[in-house]
Amino acid sequence: MKGQVVDQLESKMLVSPSVLDIDGYFVWGGSVVKGKDGKYHMLFSLWESGMEDGSFVKNWVLESKIGYAVSDFPDKDFEFKQIVLKGALHDGNEAAWDAQMVHNPHLKEFNGNYYLYYIGGRDYGQEPVGSTGENLNKRSRVQQSLCTGVIEFNSFEDLLVGRFERPSAPLLEPRTRVKPNNILNGSPAGTVAKPDNIIVVNPSVDYNPKTKEYFLFFKGNLYEPHWKGAHGVALGKSPLGPFVPRDEFIFDVRMPDGTIASTEDPYVWYAKKYKQFYAVVKDFSGQLTGYKKTLALLTSKDGIQWELAENPLFMKRELPLSDGQILEVDRLERPQLLIDHRGVPTVMYAATSIGNVNPKNDGSSFNVQISLIKK
Repeated sequence: MKGQVVDQLESKMLVSPSVLDIDGYFVWGGSVVKGKDGKYHMLFSLWESGMEDGSFVKNWVLESKIGYAVSDFPDKDFEFKQIVLKGALHDGNEAAWDAQMVHNPHLKEFNGNYYLYYIGGRDYGQEPVGSTGENLNKRSRVQQSLCTGVIEFNSFEDLLVGRFERPSAPLLEPRTRVKPNNILNGSPAGTVAKPDNIIVVNPSVDYNPKTKEYFLFFKGNLYEPHWKGAHGVALGKSPLGPFVPRDEFIFDVRMPDGTIASTEDPYVWYAKKYKQFYAVVKDFSGQLTGYKKTLALLTSKDGIQWELAENPLFMKRELPLSDGQILEVDRLERPQLLIDHRGVPTVMYAATSIGNVNPKNDGSSFNVQISLIKK
């Protein structure tokens, strides 16, 4: 990958044809399809930087929007065109399930139509004194309201002019809300947490040719007692659902104490060449790969029962540059893949920052396009 590390405000940034970076914004996860016009179309998360009392970790929850970029190439030269989706409050609908923010797009094509799966949330307001959520601030209330929705559109021209129907309800929302304290609308005591606990986020959708169903993989939050990401799957007959969640946990790798190893950001696909499913996930604990916060690879025959691949380390938090330098980065996540007709990944799109971006307000995150094939 061609690129040069430069100083920008308080942070370091990578300047490269394979980086999408927009002045005045944080840029995060992006998802790409090859369109009917032969171009490569990306939908990605972005939100304003430099806002008063703002930071990356605060404002992705309160301000995230979805932008559109396009390129003649799958792994470079993406050009930002416009924001295509904002929280519904910007259109005056503060009661919508996705009023406050929209985030983490997952873009797919099925049967000639395009589908934008995304997450959204709203602020239900200050909780009453004595309730389980009375001490939650606005960011926490919005974060604990996150659900998954979908928008269908026929062409990117339609998307750009707003010729689509925005969903009035989530595609999937949590069945349980189990947390020891500080929980919005908590479940009754004794409730057993399901995979879709508190939130349903980070969707990854694919068609199962064996069962003729669509799989929607998602992340929920568990507290044992500290936070960890866990996953489930819902099945549907159409890309638009309805999707019915199953009860078992997916990507169920365990820690030595028997609890689920924390993962997030799944990207799942069916590989025709190998007649099985694959998943790339972020490995928080290092239990899957041996390296914390790297990307792990799992396999499955049916999309339900998963096991670690023979070589489970998909990618470390490193970017190989064309001058021979290996650039270590703090964040390399939200993997989204471009898959060829055989089911083989050719490009990975990843949300990236060189340093710890959480406290920053300088727009020091970007989306990187990494070719997975030798050129």
